[in-house]
Amino acid sequence: MPSRLLGFVAILMVLLGAPQARAQAGGEASGIWLTQAGDAKVRVSKCGGSLCGVIVWLRQPIDPATGRPAVDNKNPNPALASRPMIGLPLFGSMQPSGPSRWSGQIYNADDGNSYVSNISLTGPDTLRVEGCVGALCGSETWSRSGR
Repeated sequence: MPSRLLGFVAILMVLLGAPQARAQAGGEASGIWLTQAGDAKVRVSKCGGSLCGVIVWLRQPIDPATGRPAVDNKNPNPALASRPMIGLPLFGSMQPSGPSRWSGQIYNADDGNSYVSNISLTGPDTLRVEGCVGALCGSETWSRSGR
């Protein structure tokens, strides 16, 4: 076989195997997850047929500028800008969209906006979190945390 065809076959095998690998990752997304930057922990739990996620820990729970507990001060809605960061819901209605995968909206407290998002359990202790605005997408991997 020519090398180009071998390369195509190899890519095809990886792509065809990928859904099976994701399904085998399976497991439970519920639990406490440490963000990739290590600055927050999020409790992911089932809420009805969806997944919900709430901040339960911050590396810096006190805002150094005010000396008070950190609040959602980037939120453009003045009524929400004083919400405490601990207890802040990041997502509340992630719907199943495949094996070990959920889709919906995620709130980014760093800029006060919500984004189209996908969450996928890629292993027993890894959660891939993706967010998109238009064609621009970003992602990070969260790791399961004991507490």
